[in-house]
Amino acid sequence: MLYRFDEVDDRLELLPIAARRALDHAGARLSREGWQSLPVEVRKQIVALGAARGVDVDLVREAAQLASPPPDEMEPHFDPAADRMPEDVARALGPSLPVTDAVWSSLTPLDRYALAKVASRGRQDRIAAAYGELIGLTAVSTHVGPEGGARMVDVGEKPATQRRAVSRADLTMNAEAWDKLRSHTVAKGDVIGTARIAGIMAAKRTWELIPMCHPVALSKLTVDFDFDDATRTVGVIGVAEANDRTGVEMESLTAVTIAALTVYDMMKAIDRGIVIGQVRLVEKSGGRSSNFSR
Repeated sequence: MLYRFDEVDDRLELLPIAARRALDHAGARLSREGWQSLPVEVRKQIVALGAARGVDVDLVREAAQLASPPPDEMEPHFDPAADRMPEDVARALGPSLPVTDAVWSSLTPLDRYALAKVASRGRQDRIAAAYGELIGLTAVSTHVGPEGGARMVDVGEKPATQRRAVSRADLTMNAEAWDKLRSHTVAKGDVIGTARIAGIMAAKRTWELIPMCHPVALSKLTVDFDFDDATRTVGVIGVAEANDRTGVEMESLTAVTIAALTVYDMMKAIDRGIVIGQVRLVEKSGGRSSNFSR
């Protein structure tokens, strides 16, 4: 992994930031002479180790010991915290180069290390170049890459926690449709049972339907219904739960939306004017963000 702002080419004559991260984790300091004494393949190995999410310090030390002169021992230095950008990095970037905590957390460990390392040197031209390559348009949205284009947020470092979300959709219909629904005489069959199955099936495929949604191992998914005879309204309630690294709001919303569409599909011959309205998240809990309830 080589950055443009690092100005290191494939010959690896200079020490790339990824290699510095590997050596910092291993508590080893290599001189330029020692680095250049290593065979290119060994240098590439150290770079690859430093680009990994977790650095294998034993392999780094083993590779670095092949250098002449050998590395000096030092206190290991590790990556900055993932949940919040360090204050010294924020000061070095200044208000003109904003990085929210959400954007900072979405970076890879190497990206965070690189930005912190460049910020510590204080060279504004290099800081600006690093910001452009690592953050860029991501400052606008975590779902946008530094140079544009959609991307999925990296949640690999987030802890798995219990997540829960409840969503609801409402449908209103005319009197004829309502009577047939309540008396179970709709020609197409069991409307509510079919809609329940459709909602559950759809929720399990949310990641295939909505770009940048992560696959989630759902531990619970229910789709239930309530009925208001006075307003001829069917309420669809979807509850999704998972012990995972990302929330399940989209799964619960997908469940009630597809269940509502299924009701419409099975009853449109009776009332094409059925209204699907008020699709909304009712509550959510779990994860780092604050809980929500409507």
